[in-house]
Amino acid sequence: MKFHWLLPSFLSVFLLAGAAEAARLQSWRFDASENRLYIRTEGGVQPKAQLIFNPTRLVIDLPGTSLGRPSVNKQLSGAIESVRVGQFDNDTTRIVVELKDGFTLDPQQVKFRGISASEWTVDLPAPTRGQSQNPISEPGGERLSVEPSAGEPQSAEATVVQNVQLTADGFLVRTAGGRPQINFEQSRAGDIATLDIEGATLAPGAGGQQPQTNGKLGVERVEVRQLPTDPPVTRVTLRMKGSNTQWRASVSNSGSVVLSPGDTSSSRLTRSEPVAVGRPERATLARVLSINLADNGTQLVVRTDRQVSYTSGWDQSSRAYWLRISSSFLAGQIPQLGANSPVSFTASQEDAETVLIWVQPRSGVEVGRVTRPGQQLLSLQLRSSNASAPPPLTSDPNPQPLPRRTIGSGDLPQSNRRVVVAIDAGHGGRDPGAVGIQGIQEKEIVLDISYQVARLLEQQGVQAVMTRTDDSEIDLEPRVSLAERVNATLFVSIHANAINMSRPDISGIETYYFDSGKDLARVIHASILDGTGATDRRVRQARFYVLRKSSMPSVLVEVGFVTGAEDAARLSDPAYRSQMAASIARGILVYLQQR
Repeated sequence: MKFHWLLPSFLSVFLLAGAAEAARLQSWRFDASENRLYIRTEGGVQPKAQLIFNPTRLVIDLPGTSLGRPSVNKQLSGAIESVRVGQFDNDTTRIVVELKDGFTLDPQQVKFRGISASEWTVDLPAPTRGQSQNPISEPGGERLSVEPSAGEPQSAEATVVQNVQLTADGFLVRTAGGRPQINFEQSRAGDIATLDIEGATLAPGAGGQQPQTNGKLGVERVEVRQLPTDPPVTRVTLRMKGSNTQWRASVSNSGSVVLSPGDTSSSRLTRSEPVAVGRPERATLARVLSINLADNGTQLVVRTDRQVSYTSGWDQSSRAYWLRISSSFLAGQIPQLGANSPVSFTASQEDAETVLIWVQPRSGVEVGRVTRPGQQLLSLQLRSSNASAPPPLTSDPNPQPLPRRTIGSGDLPQSNRRVVVAIDAGHGGRDPGAVGIQGIQEKEIVLDISYQVARLLEQQGVQAVMTRTDDSEIDLEPRVSLAERVNATLFVSIHANAINMSRPDISGIETYYFDSGKDLARVIHASILDGTGATDRRVRQARFYVLRKSSMPSVLVEVGFVTGAEDAARLSDPAYRSQMAASIARGILVYLQQR
Protein backbone atom coordinates (compact mmCIF):
# COMPACT_ATOMS: atom_id res chain seq x y z
CA MET A 1 0.00 0.00 0.00
CA LYS A 2 1.37 3.43 -0.93
CA PHE A 3 0.64 6.67 0.84
CA HIS A 4 0.74 9.35 -1.88
CA TRP A 5 -0.97 11.95 0.29
CA LEU A 6 2.12 12.58 2.42
CA LEU A 7 4.08 15.57 1.06
CA PRO A 8 7.87 16.15 0.96
CA SER A 9 7.82 18.73 3.76
CA PHE A 10 6.58 15.99 6.06
CA LEU A 11 9.21 13.55 4.83
CA SER A 12 12.02 15.93 5.70
CA VAL A 13 11.40 15.20 9.36
CA PHE A 14 12.47 11.63 8.81
CA LEU A 15 15.39 12.31 6.50
CA LEU A 16 17.14 14.12 9.33
CA ALA A 17 17.10 11.06 11.52
CA GLY A 18 20.22 8.94 11.83
CA ALA A 19 20.42 5.53 10.24
CA ALA A 20 18.89 2.76 12.32
CA GLU A 21 20.10 -0.80 12.58
CA ALA A 22 18.48 -3.32 10.24
CA ALA A 23 15.23 -4.57 11.73
CA ARG A 24 11.96 -6.26 10.79
CA LEU A 25 8.47 -5.58 12.05
CA GLN A 26 7.71 -8.78 13.95
CA SER A 27 4.19 -7.99 15.16
CA TRP A 28 1.77 -5.20 15.86
CA ARG A 29 -1.72 -4.94 17.26
CA PHE A 30 -4.14 -2.23 18.22
CA ASP A 31 -6.18 -2.64 21.41
CA ALA A 32 -9.34 -0.63 20.75
CA SER A 33 -10.51 -0.97 24.36
CA GLU A 34 -7.39 0.84 25.60
CA ASN A 35 -6.64 2.94 22.49
CA ARG A 36 -3.15 1.47 22.62
CA LEU A 37 -0.88 0.36 19.77
CA TYR A 38 1.72 -2.35 20.43
CA ILE A 39 4.80 -2.59 18.20
CA ARG A 40 7.45 -5.33 18.33
CA THR A 41 10.45 -5.56 15.98
CA GLU A 42 13.30 -7.96 15.43
CA GLY A 43 16.24 -5.66 16.02
CA GLY A 44 16.29 -2.23 17.60
CA VAL A 45 14.39 0.69 16.11
CA GLN A 46 13.78 4.36 16.95
CA PRO A 47 10.27 5.32 15.81
CA LYS A 48 9.61 8.73 14.28
CA ALA A 49 6.08 10.05 14.58
CA GLN A 50 3.93 12.98 13.54
CA LEU A 51 0.30 13.93 14.02
CA ILE A 52 -1.32 15.30 10.85
CA PHE A 53 -4.66 17.12 10.86
CA ASN A 54 -7.51 17.67 8.41
CA PRO A 55 -8.13 14.76 8.38
CA THR A 56 -6.49 13.63 11.60
CA ARG A 57 -4.10 10.68 11.51
CA LEU A 58 -1.10 9.55 13.48
CA VAL A 59 1.81 8.54 11.25
CA ILE A 60 4.58 6.37 12.74
CA ASP A 61 7.69 5.54 10.72
CA LEU A 62 10.09 2.76 11.67
CA PRO A 63 13.40 3.66 9.97
CA GLY A 64 15.63 0.80 8.87
CA THR A 65 12.74 -1.65 9.23
CA SER A 66 11.20 -3.97 6.67
CA LEU A 67 7.67 -5.34 6.76
CA GLY A 68 8.41 -8.56 4.88
CA ARG A 69 4.76 -9.23 4.04
CA PRO A 70 1.82 -7.57 2.25
CA SER A 71 0.36 -4.32 3.49
CA VAL A 72 -2.51 -4.49 5.98
CA ASN A 73 -5.53 -2.23 6.36
CA LYS A 74 -7.44 -3.09 9.55
CA GLN A 75 -10.86 -1.45 9.71
CA LEU A 76 -12.11 -0.51 13.18
CA SER A 77 -15.37 0.67 14.63
CA GLY A 78 -15.70 3.93 16.55
CA ALA A 79 -13.81 7.19 16.23
CA ILE A 80 -10.60 5.46 15.15
CA GLU A 81 -11.43 4.33 11.64
CA SER A 82 -8.49 2.16 10.65
CA VAL A 83 -4.88 1.16 11.19
CA ARG A 84 -2.78 0.75 8.05
CA VAL A 85 0.64 -0.88 7.93
CA GLY A 86 2.79 -0.86 4.79
CA GLN A 87 6.30 -0.60 3.40
CA PHE A 88 6.76 3.14 2.75
CA ASP A 89 10.12 2.75 1.03
CA ASN A 90 12.95 0.22 0.96
CA ASP A 91 14.12 1.19 4.44
CA THR A 92 10.96 2.29 6.24
CA THR A 93 7.83 0.59 7.51
CA ARG A 94 4.94 2.98 8.08
CA ILE A 95 1.98 2.65 10.46
CA VAL A 96 -0.95 5.03 10.02
CA VAL A 97 -3.74 5.37 12.60
CA GLU A 98 -6.59 7.27 10.92
CA LEU A 99 -9.58 8.89 12.62
CA LYS A 100 -13.06 9.31 11.21
CA ASP A 101 -14.01 12.67 9.75
CA GLY A 102 -14.91 15.17 12.44
CA PHE A 103 -12.72 13.62 15.16
CA THR A 104 -9.35 14.78 16.40
CA LEU A 105 -6.72 14.04 19.06
CA ASP A 106 -4.87 16.22 21.53
CA PRO A 107 -1.21 15.77 20.47
CA GLN A 108 -0.02 16.51 24.01
CA GLN A 109 -1.73 13.34 25.21
CA VAL A 110 -0.21 10.93 22.68
CA LYS A 111 2.29 8.96 24.75
CA PHE A 112 5.08 6.78 23.37
CA ARG A 113 6.83 4.33 25.66
CA GLY A 114 9.96 2.35 24.87
CA ILE A 115 9.82 -0.92 26.81
CA SER A 116 13.04 -1.91 25.04
CA ALA A 117 14.76 -1.05 21.77
CA SER A 118 12.47 -3.53 20.00
CA GLU A 119 9.21 -3.02 21.91
CA TRP A 120 7.09 0.13 21.90
CA THR A 121 3.60 1.11 22.94
CA VAL A 122 1.64 4.17 21.82
CA ASP A 123 -1.22 5.38 24.03
CA LEU A 124 -3.82 7.55 22.31
CA PRO A 125 -6.26 9.81 24.15
CA ALA A 126 -9.98 9.40 23.53
CA PRO A 127 -10.78 11.13 20.22
CA THR A 128 -13.02 14.19 20.48
CA ARG A 129 -15.35 15.84 18.03
CA GLY A 130 -14.86 19.32 16.69
CA GLN A 131 -11.97 21.56 15.77
CA SER A 132 -8.47 20.25 16.43
CA GLN A 133 -6.58 21.88 19.30
CA ASN A 134 -3.71 22.32 16.90
CA PRO A 135 -5.33 22.55 13.47
CA ILE A 136 -2.34 22.03 11.25
CA SER A 137 -3.13 20.97 7.72
CA GLU A 138 -0.88 19.42 5.14
CA PRO A 139 1.86 20.10 4.36
CA GLY A 140 3.27 19.97 7.88
CA GLY A 141 2.23 18.59 11.21
CA GLU A 142 3.23 18.29 14.82
CA ARG A 143 6.23 16.10 15.53
CA LEU A 144 5.76 13.91 18.60
CA SER A 145 8.31 12.84 21.17
CA VAL A 146 9.00 9.12 21.19
CA GLU A 147 11.40 9.00 24.10
CA PRO A 148 10.73 6.41 26.84
CA SER A 149 8.29 7.78 29.41
CA ALA A 150 9.77 9.13 32.62
CA GLY A 151 9.67 6.67 35.45
CA GLU A 152 9.10 3.64 33.22
CA PRO A 153 11.38 0.62 33.62
CA GLN A 154 14.22 0.68 31.15
CA SER A 155 15.15 -2.29 29.03
CA ALA A 156 18.02 -3.24 31.36
CA GLU A 157 15.46 -4.16 34.05
CA ALA A 158 13.52 -6.50 31.80
CA THR A 159 14.25 -10.23 32.03
CA VAL A 160 15.98 -11.71 28.98
CA VAL A 161 16.29 -15.49 28.57
CA GLN A 162 19.71 -16.19 27.07
CA ASN A 163 19.74 -20.00 26.78
CA VAL A 164 18.89 -23.31 28.43
CA GLN A 165 21.74 -25.61 29.38
CA LEU A 166 21.80 -29.26 30.40
CA THR A 167 23.68 -29.76 33.68
CA ALA A 168 24.55 -32.81 35.73
CA ASP A 169 21.60 -32.09 38.06
CA GLY A 170 18.96 -30.83 35.64
CA PHE A 171 18.64 -27.73 33.47
CA LEU A 172 19.81 -24.16 33.91
CA VAL A 173 17.83 -21.36 32.29
CA ARG A 174 20.28 -18.45 32.05
CA THR A 175 18.74 -14.99 32.24
CA ALA A 176 19.93 -11.39 32.27
CA GLY A 177 18.32 -8.19 33.50
CA GLY A 178 15.56 -8.25 36.09
CA ARG A 179 15.01 -11.11 38.50
CA PRO A 180 12.73 -13.73 36.88
CA GLN A 181 9.12 -14.12 38.00
CA ILE A 182 8.39 -17.82 37.44
CA ASN A 183 5.34 -20.06 37.29
CA PHE A 184 6.01 -23.79 37.10
CA GLU A 185 3.57 -26.65 36.71
CA GLN A 186 3.80 -30.38 36.03
CA SER A 187 0.90 -32.17 34.34
CA ARG A 188 -1.30 -34.63 36.15
CA ALA A 189 0.14 -37.46 34.09
CA GLY A 190 3.61 -36.24 35.05
CA ASP A 191 4.92 -36.33 31.48
CA ILE A 192 4.98 -32.56 30.80
CA ALA A 193 6.46 -29.81 32.96
CA THR A 194 5.99 -26.15 32.00
CA LEU A 195 8.03 -23.17 33.19
CA ASP A 196 6.66 -19.72 32.38
CA ILE A 197 8.93 -16.71 32.97
CA GLU A 198 6.66 -13.67 33.11
CA GLY A 199 7.74 -10.42 31.51
CA ALA A 200 10.68 -12.19 29.84
CA THR A 201 11.80 -12.14 26.23
CA LEU A 202 14.14 -14.45 24.36
CA ALA A 203 17.57 -13.16 23.41
CA PRO A 204 18.08 -12.97 19.62
CA GLY A 205 18.65 -16.47 18.29
CA ALA A 206 17.76 -18.20 21.55
CA GLY A 207 14.42 -19.45 20.23
CA GLY A 208 16.07 -21.78 17.74
CA GLN A 209 18.47 -23.29 20.27
CA GLN A 210 16.59 -26.26 21.69
CA PRO A 211 19.01 -28.06 24.04
CA GLN A 212 19.81 -31.71 23.30
CA THR A 213 18.89 -34.00 26.20
CA ASN A 214 19.79 -37.45 24.81
CA GLY A 215 17.14 -38.85 27.12
CA LYS A 216 19.07 -37.81 30.23
CA LEU A 217 17.04 -37.51 33.45
CA GLY A 218 14.08 -39.01 31.59
CA VAL A 219 13.56 -35.87 29.50
CA GLU A 220 12.83 -36.61 25.86
CA ARG A 221 13.12 -32.99 24.67
CA VAL A 222 13.15 -29.39 25.84
CA GLU A 223 11.22 -26.66 24.02
CA VAL A 224 11.94 -22.95 24.40
CA ARG A 225 9.67 -20.37 22.82
CA GLN A 226 8.26 -16.87 23.13
CA LEU A 227 4.52 -16.79 23.74
CA PRO A 228 2.54 -14.19 21.73
CA THR A 229 1.33 -12.39 24.86
CA ASP A 230 1.45 -8.93 26.33
CA PRO A 231 3.27 -8.62 28.66
CA PRO A 232 5.70 -11.13 27.14
CA VAL A 233 6.18 -14.63 28.51
CA THR A 234 9.00 -17.04 27.73
CA ARG A 235 7.99 -20.71 28.09
CA VAL A 236 10.31 -23.66 28.69
CA THR A 237 8.64 -27.08 28.35
CA LEU A 238 10.10 -30.40 29.45
CA ARG A 239 8.58 -33.44 27.74
CA MET A 240 9.33 -36.64 29.64
CA LYS A 241 9.49 -40.25 28.53
CA GLY A 242 7.83 -41.36 31.74
CA SER A 243 5.86 -39.90 34.62
CA ASN A 244 7.73 -41.03 37.71
CA THR A 245 9.84 -37.95 38.32
CA GLN A 246 8.66 -34.83 40.11
CA TRP A 247 10.45 -31.67 38.93
CA ARG A 248 11.06 -28.42 40.77
CA ALA A 249 11.91 -24.90 39.69
CA SER A 250 13.73 -22.25 41.68
CA VAL A 251 15.55 -18.96 41.09
CA SER A 252 19.23 -18.97 41.98
CA ASN A 253 21.11 -16.10 43.61
CA SER A 254 22.56 -15.22 40.20
CA GLY A 255 19.06 -14.77 38.76
CA SER A 256 19.05 -17.93 36.64
CA VAL A 257 16.24 -20.51 36.90
CA VAL A 258 17.20 -24.02 38.03
CA LEU A 259 15.06 -26.99 36.95
CA SER A 260 15.90 -30.07 38.98
CA PRO A 261 14.31 -33.51 39.35
CA GLY A 262 13.29 -35.02 42.67
CA ASP A 263 12.98 -38.71 43.40
CA THR A 264 9.86 -40.73 42.69
CA SER A 265 8.71 -40.43 46.28
CA SER A 266 8.75 -36.63 46.18
CA SER A 267 10.35 -36.43 49.60
CA ARG A 268 10.25 -32.64 49.66
CA LEU A 269 6.46 -32.79 49.36
CA THR A 270 5.77 -34.55 52.65
CA ARG A 271 2.47 -33.33 54.01
CA SER A 272 2.21 -31.53 57.29
CA GLU A 273 -0.63 -30.11 59.35
CA PRO A 274 -1.34 -26.40 58.91
CA VAL A 275 0.72 -24.23 61.21
CA ALA A 276 0.06 -20.78 62.57
CA VAL A 277 2.86 -18.45 61.64
CA GLY A 278 3.38 -15.11 63.27
CA ARG A 279 4.02 -11.89 61.45
CA PRO A 280 7.71 -11.11 61.75
CA GLU A 281 9.15 -8.16 59.92
CA ARG A 282 10.08 -9.76 56.59
CA ALA A 283 10.08 -6.88 54.16
CA THR A 284 11.49 -9.00 51.33
CA LEU A 285 8.84 -11.74 51.58
CA ALA A 286 5.27 -11.79 50.35
CA ARG A 287 2.47 -12.50 52.83
CA VAL A 288 -0.11 -15.19 52.09
CA LEU A 289 -3.20 -13.46 53.44
CA SER A 290 -6.02 -15.93 52.75
CA ILE A 291 -7.07 -19.13 50.96
CA ASN A 292 -10.78 -19.35 50.20
CA LEU A 293 -13.33 -20.80 47.80
CA ALA A 294 -14.92 -18.39 45.31
CA ASP A 295 -17.47 -18.37 42.48
CA ASN A 296 -19.75 -21.00 44.00
CA GLY A 297 -16.91 -23.39 44.70
CA THR A 298 -15.39 -23.30 41.21
CA GLN A 299 -12.13 -21.62 42.30
CA LEU A 300 -9.74 -21.91 45.21
CA VAL A 301 -8.29 -18.41 45.53
CA VAL A 302 -4.99 -17.57 47.23
CA ARG A 303 -4.59 -13.88 48.11
CA THR A 304 -1.16 -12.34 48.75
CA ASP A 305 0.01 -8.80 49.43
CA ARG A 306 2.20 -8.67 46.30
CA GLN A 307 2.89 -10.60 43.12
CA VAL A 308 4.53 -13.97 43.80
CA SER A 309 6.22 -16.76 41.90
CA TYR A 310 4.85 -20.26 42.27
CA THR A 311 5.32 -23.85 41.18
CA SER A 312 2.60 -26.50 41.12
CA GLY A 313 1.90 -30.04 40.05
CA TRP A 314 0.49 -33.43 41.00
CA ASP A 315 1.87 -35.85 43.56
CA GLN A 316 1.78 -39.21 41.80
CA SER A 317 1.36 -41.33 44.93
CA SER A 318 -1.48 -39.49 46.70
CA ARG A 319 -3.07 -37.91 43.59
CA ALA A 320 -3.12 -34.60 45.44
CA TYR A 321 -2.31 -31.26 43.87
CA TRP A 322 0.41 -29.09 45.39
CA LEU A 323 1.08 -25.38 45.08
CA ARG A 324 4.38 -24.00 46.33
CA ILE A 325 4.72 -20.21 46.71
CA SER A 326 8.31 -19.01 46.95
CA SER A 327 9.63 -16.00 48.91
CA SER A 328 6.52 -15.93 51.08
CA PHE A 329 5.16 -16.71 54.54
CA LEU A 330 1.74 -17.42 56.04
CA ALA A 331 0.45 -14.22 57.58
CA GLY A 332 -1.71 -15.91 60.21
CA GLN A 333 -4.07 -18.83 60.73
CA ILE A 334 -5.57 -20.08 57.44
CA PRO A 335 -9.20 -21.27 57.86
CA GLN A 336 -10.09 -24.79 56.79
CA LEU A 337 -12.98 -25.69 54.48
CA GLY A 338 -16.10 -27.56 55.56
CA ALA A 339 -16.91 -31.19 54.89
CA ASN A 340 -19.16 -30.26 51.97
CA SER A 341 -16.46 -28.31 50.16
CA PRO A 342 -15.33 -29.64 46.75
CA VAL A 343 -11.72 -29.93 48.01
CA SER A 344 -9.82 -30.13 51.27
CA PHE A 345 -6.47 -28.44 51.74
CA THR A 346 -3.63 -27.87 54.13
CA ALA A 347 -1.26 -24.91 54.14
CA SER A 348 2.08 -24.95 55.88
CA GLN A 349 5.39 -23.17 56.04
CA GLU A 350 7.69 -25.60 54.22
CA ASP A 351 10.72 -23.55 55.18
CA ALA A 352 11.45 -19.99 56.28
CA GLU A 353 10.67 -18.59 52.82
CA THR A 354 8.26 -21.08 51.18
CA VAL A 355 4.53 -21.73 51.66
CA LEU A 356 3.28 -25.16 50.58
CA ILE A 357 -0.43 -25.79 49.91
CA TRP A 358 -1.83 -29.30 49.41
CA VAL A 359 -5.20 -29.63 47.66
CA GLN A 360 -7.10 -32.92 47.75
CA PRO A 361 -10.13 -33.00 45.41
CA ARG A 362 -13.17 -34.85 46.69
CA SER A 363 -14.99 -37.48 44.64
CA GLY A 364 -16.46 -36.05 41.47
CA VAL A 365 -14.23 -32.94 41.47
CA GLU A 366 -11.46 -32.23 38.96
CA VAL A 367 -8.65 -29.75 39.52
CA GLY A 368 -7.63 -27.55 36.60
CA ARG A 369 -4.79 -25.10 36.10
CA VAL A 370 -3.54 -22.25 38.27
CA THR A 371 -4.28 -18.85 36.76
CA ARG A 372 -3.42 -15.33 37.89
CA PRO A 373 -6.58 -13.16 37.75
CA GLY A 374 -4.71 -10.31 39.46
CA GLN A 375 -1.21 -9.40 40.58
CA GLN A 376 -2.02 -10.44 44.15
CA LEU A 377 -4.24 -13.42 43.37
CA LEU A 378 -3.71 -17.05 42.36
CA SER A 379 -6.76 -19.08 41.35
CA LEU A 380 -6.94 -22.87 41.15
CA GLN A 381 -9.79 -23.91 38.85
CA LEU A 382 -12.24 -26.57 40.11
CA ARG A 383 -14.96 -28.32 38.14
CA SER A 384 -17.42 -31.15 38.64
CA SER A 385 -16.79 -34.37 36.74
CA ASN A 386 -20.32 -35.62 37.49
CA ALA A 387 -22.37 -33.08 35.62
CA SER A 388 -25.84 -34.24 34.66
CA ALA A 389 -25.84 -36.25 31.45
CA PRO A 390 -27.22 -34.73 28.26
CA PRO A 391 -30.15 -36.33 26.41
CA PRO A 392 -29.60 -40.02 25.53
CA LEU A 393 -27.71 -40.81 22.37
CA THR A 394 -29.77 -42.15 19.52
CA SER A 395 -29.16 -43.81 16.18
CA ASP A 396 -31.04 -44.43 12.97
CA PRO A 397 -31.90 -48.15 12.57
CA ASN A 398 -31.24 -47.74 8.85
CA PRO A 399 -28.45 -45.14 8.72
CA GLN A 400 -27.79 -45.23 4.96
CA PRO A 401 -28.33 -42.82 3.41
CA LEU A 402 -28.13 -40.10 6.06
CA PRO A 403 -30.66 -37.31 5.39
CA ARG A 404 -29.74 -33.82 6.50
CA ARG A 405 -31.03 -32.92 9.99
CA THR A 406 -32.26 -36.50 10.58
CA ILE A 407 -30.32 -38.87 12.82
CA GLY A 408 -33.17 -41.08 13.96
CA SER A 409 -34.11 -42.63 17.29
CA GLY A 410 -33.34 -45.64 19.41
CA ASP A 411 -30.44 -46.46 21.74
CA LEU A 412 -27.02 -46.82 20.19
CA PRO A 413 -25.39 -50.16 20.97
CA GLN A 414 -22.08 -50.17 22.76
CA SER A 415 -19.07 -50.67 20.57
CA ASN A 416 -17.89 -54.28 20.51
CA ARG A 417 -14.51 -53.50 18.98
CA ARG A 418 -11.58 -51.37 20.06
CA VAL A 419 -12.16 -47.80 18.97
CA VAL A 420 -10.12 -44.78 20.10
CA VAL A 421 -11.34 -41.27 19.36
CA ALA A 422 -9.00 -38.31 19.92
CA ILE A 423 -10.95 -35.25 21.16
CA ASP A 424 -9.00 -32.04 20.63
CA ALA A 425 -10.17 -28.98 22.59
CA GLY A 426 -8.71 -26.00 20.72
CA HIS A 427 -6.43 -23.32 22.18
CA GLY A 428 -5.90 -23.11 25.99
CA GLY A 429 -3.66 -21.52 28.56
CA ARG A 430 -2.41 -18.11 27.49
CA ASP A 431 -4.02 -18.62 24.09
CA PRO A 432 -7.74 -17.92 24.69
CA GLY A 433 -8.68 -18.37 21.04
CA ALA A 434 -11.55 -16.18 19.93
CA VAL A 435 -12.96 -13.73 22.49
CA GLY A 436 -16.54 -12.71 21.87
CA ILE A 437 -19.58 -10.94 23.26
CA GLN A 438 -19.35 -10.22 27.01
CA GLY A 439 -15.81 -11.60 26.99
CA ILE A 440 -16.66 -15.27 26.47
CA GLN A 441 -13.54 -17.20 25.52
CA GLU A 442 -13.26 -19.97 22.97
CA LYS A 443 -10.83 -22.03 25.07
CA GLU A 444 -13.31 -22.35 27.96
CA ILE A 445 -16.33 -23.17 25.82
CA VAL A 446 -14.62 -25.87 23.77
CA LEU A 447 -12.97 -27.52 26.79
CA ASP A 448 -16.36 -27.92 28.47
CA ILE A 449 -17.92 -29.38 25.31
CA SER A 450 -14.91 -31.65 24.73
CA TYR A 451 -15.11 -33.05 28.29
CA GLN A 452 -18.74 -33.94 27.78
CA VAL A 453 -18.16 -35.50 24.35
CA ALA A 454 -15.39 -37.67 25.79
CA ARG A 455 -17.55 -38.78 28.73
CA LEU A 456 -20.47 -39.70 26.44
CA LEU A 457 -18.21 -41.74 24.18
CA GLU A 458 -16.74 -43.60 27.16
CA GLN A 459 -20.28 -44.45 28.31
CA GLN A 460 -20.87 -46.12 24.92
CA GLY A 461 -17.72 -48.22 25.11
CA VAL A 462 -15.51 -45.96 22.98
CA GLN A 463 -12.14 -44.97 24.40
CA ALA A 464 -11.79 -41.17 24.29
CA VAL A 465 -8.37 -39.51 24.55
CA MET A 466 -8.31 -35.74 25.10
CA THR A 467 -5.38 -33.67 23.84
CA ARG A 468 -5.82 -31.31 26.79
CA THR A 469 -7.82 -31.81 29.97
CA ASP A 470 -7.17 -28.46 31.62
CA ASP A 471 -6.44 -24.84 30.76
CA SER A 472 -3.01 -25.54 29.30
CA GLU A 473 -1.49 -24.28 26.06
CA ILE A 474 -0.48 -27.00 23.59
CA ASP A 475 1.05 -26.58 20.16
CA LEU A 476 -0.56 -28.13 17.10
CA GLU A 477 2.09 -30.79 16.50
CA PRO A 478 1.75 -32.46 19.95
CA ARG A 479 -2.02 -32.68 19.46
CA VAL A 480 -1.60 -34.70 16.29
CA SER A 481 1.29 -36.70 17.77
CA LEU A 482 -0.89 -37.82 20.67
CA ALA A 483 -3.57 -39.08 18.27
CA GLU A 484 -0.95 -40.98 16.28
CA ARG A 485 0.67 -42.39 19.41
CA VAL A 486 -2.58 -43.90 20.71
CA ASN A 487 -3.44 -45.13 17.19
CA ALA A 488 -6.69 -43.16 17.20
CA THR A 489 -9.49 -44.28 14.90
CA LEU A 490 -10.81 -40.72 14.52
CA PHE A 491 -9.60 -37.21 15.35
CA VAL A 492 -12.21 -34.55 16.23
CA SER A 493 -11.01 -31.00 16.92
CA ILE A 494 -13.53 -28.68 18.59
CA HIS A 495 -13.33 -24.89 18.15
CA ALA A 496 -15.54 -21.81 18.23
CA ASN A 497 -15.71 -19.30 15.40
CA ALA A 498 -15.41 -15.50 15.35
CA ILE A 499 -15.74 -12.55 13.04
CA ASN A 500 -15.62 -8.79 13.54
CA MET A 501 -17.53 -7.71 16.65
CA SER A 502 -19.47 -5.35 14.42
CA ARG A 503 -21.19 -8.39 12.80
CA PRO A 504 -23.32 -9.93 15.59
CA ASP A 505 -25.76 -11.05 12.90
CA ILE A 506 -23.46 -13.90 11.80
CA SER A 507 -23.99 -17.21 13.63
CA GLY A 508 -23.93 -20.85 12.63
CA ILE A 509 -22.09 -24.16 12.47
CA GLU A 510 -19.18 -24.97 10.15
CA THR A 511 -17.43 -28.36 9.95
CA TYR A 512 -14.10 -28.79 8.15
CA TYR A 513 -12.24 -31.74 6.70
CA PHE A 514 -9.15 -32.08 4.51
CA ASP A 515 -9.02 -35.52 2.94
CA SER A 516 -10.38 -38.72 4.49
CA GLY A 517 -12.64 -36.93 6.96
CA LYS A 518 -15.35 -35.86 4.51
CA ASP A 519 -17.91 -38.50 5.53
CA LEU A 520 -17.16 -37.98 9.22
CA ALA A 521 -17.62 -34.23 8.81
CA ARG A 522 -20.93 -34.72 7.00
CA VAL A 523 -22.35 -37.03 9.69
CA ILE A 524 -21.27 -34.88 12.66
CA HIS A 525 -22.47 -31.70 10.95
CA ALA A 526 -25.91 -33.19 10.29
CA SER A 527 -26.13 -34.45 13.86
CA ILE A 528 -25.38 -30.97 15.24
CA LEU A 529 -27.99 -29.35 13.01
CA ASP A 530 -30.54 -31.96 14.06
CA GLY A 531 -29.70 -31.78 17.76
CA THR A 532 -29.37 -28.02 18.21
CA GLY A 533 -31.29 -26.35 15.41
CA ALA A 534 -28.27 -24.14 14.72
CA THR A 535 -27.80 -22.26 11.46
CA ASP A 536 -26.15 -24.33 8.71
CA ARG A 537 -22.94 -22.77 7.36
CA ARG A 538 -22.00 -25.95 5.49
CA VAL A 539 -19.32 -28.61 5.52
CA ARG A 540 -16.12 -27.19 4.04
CA GLN A 541 -12.67 -28.38 3.00
CA ALA A 542 -9.63 -26.68 4.57
CA ARG A 543 -5.90 -27.21 5.01
CA PHE A 544 -5.77 -26.87 8.79
CA TYR A 545 -2.60 -28.38 10.28
CA VAL A 546 -4.38 -30.90 12.50
CA LEU A 547 -6.39 -32.13 9.51
CA ARG A 548 -3.48 -32.34 7.07
CA LYS A 549 -1.05 -34.01 9.44
CA SER A 550 -3.30 -36.68 10.97
CA SER A 551 -3.41 -40.08 9.29
CA MET A 552 -6.90 -41.04 10.50
CA PRO A 553 -10.23 -39.46 9.41
CA SER A 554 -10.18 -36.00 10.98
CA VAL A 555 -12.55 -33.07 11.27
CA LEU A 556 -12.58 -29.62 12.86
CA VAL A 557 -15.96 -28.51 14.22
CA GLU A 558 -16.74 -24.80 14.72
CA VAL A 559 -19.55 -24.95 17.29
CA GLY A 560 -20.70 -21.37 16.69
CA PHE A 561 -19.60 -17.74 16.56
CA VAL A 562 -18.66 -16.20 19.91
CA THR A 563 -19.11 -12.85 18.15
CA GLY A 564 -22.63 -13.75 16.99
CA ALA A 565 -25.52 -12.53 19.13
CA GLU A 566 -27.44 -15.80 18.78
CA ASP A 567 -24.48 -18.18 19.14
CA ALA A 568 -22.80 -16.28 21.99
CA ALA A 569 -25.97 -16.42 24.08
CA ARG A 570 -26.36 -20.14 23.40
CA LEU A 571 -22.71 -21.05 24.01
CA SER A 572 -22.82 -19.19 27.34
CA ASP A 573 -25.60 -21.56 28.45
CA PRO A 574 -24.33 -24.83 30.04
CA ALA A 575 -27.49 -26.64 28.91
CA TYR A 576 -26.84 -25.74 25.28
CA ARG A 577 -23.19 -26.83 25.54
CA SER A 578 -24.44 -30.20 26.81
CA GLN A 579 -26.80 -30.34 23.85
CA MET A 580 -23.93 -29.54 21.49
CA ALA A 581 -21.72 -32.20 23.10
CA ALA A 582 -24.46 -34.82 22.78
CA SER A 583 -24.91 -33.94 19.10
CA ILE A 584 -21.18 -34.26 18.36
CA ALA A 585 -20.93 -37.57 20.24
CA ARG A 586 -24.01 -38.86 18.45
CA GLY A 587 -22.47 -38.01 15.08
CA ILE A 588 -19.23 -39.81 15.98
CA LEU A 589 -21.11 -42.92 17.11
CA VAL A 590 -23.36 -42.97 14.03
CA TYR A 591 -20.27 -42.71 11.80
CA LEU A 592 -18.60 -45.58 13.65
CA GLN A 593 -21.73 -47.69 13.31
CA GLN A 594 -21.76 -47.09 9.56
CA ARG A 595 -18.16 -48.23 9.08
